[in-house]
Amino acid sequence: MAEEIYVPKLRTHYDQVVRQKMIEEFGYKNPMQVPAIEKVVINMGVGEATADTKKVTNAASELGLIAGQKPVMTRARKAVSNFRLREGQPVGTKVTLRKVRMYEFLDRLVTIALPRVRDFRGLNPKSFDGRGNYAMGIKEHIVFPEINYDRVEQIWGMDVIVCTTAQSDEEARALLKAFNFPFRQ
Repeated sequence: MAEEIYVPKLRTHYDQVVRQKMIEEFGYKNPMQVPAIEKVVINMGVGEATADTKKVTNAASELGLIAGQKPVMTRARKAVSNFRLREGQPVGTKVTLRKVRMYEFLDRLVTIALPRVRDFRGLNPKSFDGRGNYAMGIKEHIVFPEINYDRVEQIWGMDVIVCTTAQSDEEARALLKAFNFPFRQ
């Protein structure tokens, strides 16, 4: 008996709707030219880690819940005496999501987390880097449903970077808009 392969909802949406929409809009000759989302990188910088390294561990465990994957500690590259920072000291945590986990995370981000952000007026349409990648900041990690609000010791901010195979910002914006990213007008 063949094992059934799980395909995320957003991947199916990309294959059936987004790809055709992008071909019509940009006139690609080859279906492999159509931009796709390559990976999502989530980063939490923990500035208070210089005083207490347990805070980085807490941030890492909560980021692990959000991403569904074990995060990696980021360490200081060089010592800065003004910040009481030593080389190799943990200062944050990050995780890179690809394929199934990436699509699942983006689905939760767009449908659940972003609508829960206080005073949310839409994503900044200018936060592209010129090469088709999009970066956004989230001030409170508690907007994700995986985080139990009562058990949170401290609220962390996080950066979410969506890396695409698009050649320009215009293509990337059209791709993310087709994935229902709520850009402000």
